[in-house]
Amino acid sequence: MSMDFRIQIHNAVADIGREAWDACASPFGDPFLSFDFLDACEASGSAVPEQGWAGRHLSLVDETGRVLGVMPLWLKGHSQGEYVFDHSWADAYQRAGGRYYPKLLSAVPFTPVTGPRFLAHPDADAAPVRQALLQGAIALTEQLGVSSLHVNFPTEGDWTAMGEAGLLLRQDMQFVWRNDGYATFEDFLTALSANRRKTIRRERREAQAGLDIRVLTGSDIAETHWDAFFAFYMDTGARKWGRPYLTRDFFSRIGATMADRIALVMAFRDGVAIAGALNLIGRDALYGRQWGALEEVPFLHFELCYYQAIDLAISRGLSRVEAGAQGQHKIARGYLPSPVYSAHFIADPALRAPVARYLDGERPAVAAEIDAITAELSPFRRPD
Repeated sequence: MSMDFRIQIHNAVADIGREAWDACASPFGDPFLSFDFLDACEASGSAVPEQGWAGRHLSLVDETGRVLGVMPLWLKGHSQGEYVFDHSWADAYQRAGGRYYPKLLSAVPFTPVTGPRFLAHPDADAAPVRQALLQGAIALTEQLGVSSLHVNFPTEGDWTAMGEAGLLLRQDMQFVWRNDGYATFEDFLTALSANRRKTIRRERREAQAGLDIRVLTGSDIAETHWDAFFAFYMDTGARKWGRPYLTRDFFSRIGATMADRIALVMAFRDGVAIAGALNLIGRDALYGRQWGALEEVPFLHFELCYYQAIDLAISRGLSRVEAGAQGQHKIARGYLPSPVYSAHFIADPALRAPVARYLDGERPAVAAEIDAITAELSPFRRPD
């Protein structure tokens, strides 16, 4: 890669443009890093300065103006919609007289999905692009005088490289279903203990009774489906968080530009939609995102979010289903713990030192918990 390059800062991915952004992002096959998804977050009013998400995206350009790499980056006025929880750090710093917000965050808004955060053009050398973008983000942190830079849900390789560059490393877990070459859902059930097979079959029967469950993708998804799904989403958000993040326009935008990468699982009773789950389809994974229901049906959440996702992943030959953050109830449905990562640059040594000590204790504890859950709670049959 030419060493004659510069970092540019952009308030929206639209300022970089679809062609330049996707030239760097598309090779990864990650739907959340696509121009269309990120632009929908911004253009719909979901991730905008008024909501505490001010774009400060980075591009790395050479002497001819060609974009060699990009990095999604936000100036955040809070820690909502991130799924890596630093509220205690913010509270402690502010009690000590510091100003934690705003901060810089590299992530996909409202999306706890692992993926690259330093997106290099295929013609560029990835390692120097990552180094230049990371140093650019750190320099912007210092230039703006903000407290910190956070990179949430990077790949393990990016995470390791950021640790080598001096960032503080954090580890957590999510629950992931992995496809062990199953040809059918029944093949998957065969791999489970007898009790778990029996329970899942019963849950599916009860959830499906009297319902018409459909998986919609591509041109099968109409605006009426998005109307129904948005009602589900708003109901779930109101009950769980108080203020849903995504606007109705967001769903229309991804429906118009990404329909072939969307699997919308909908449950109908007498022709009326009563529940739904939104999945995005990656190159090798199915990503479960939002869900909601306007009618209480036993086990319907498990059916739409977990079992239908497994069915779809098997039928498409995908290697895994990532069903989002938290939820130990996923374990009994075949989703086992897997590490996820974040990295943190904290400018003030008075905050950096105690956070570093905390993370040094947290990482091995999380790793031990992953091992213990896998050994003790796995629903899969034990080897004879």
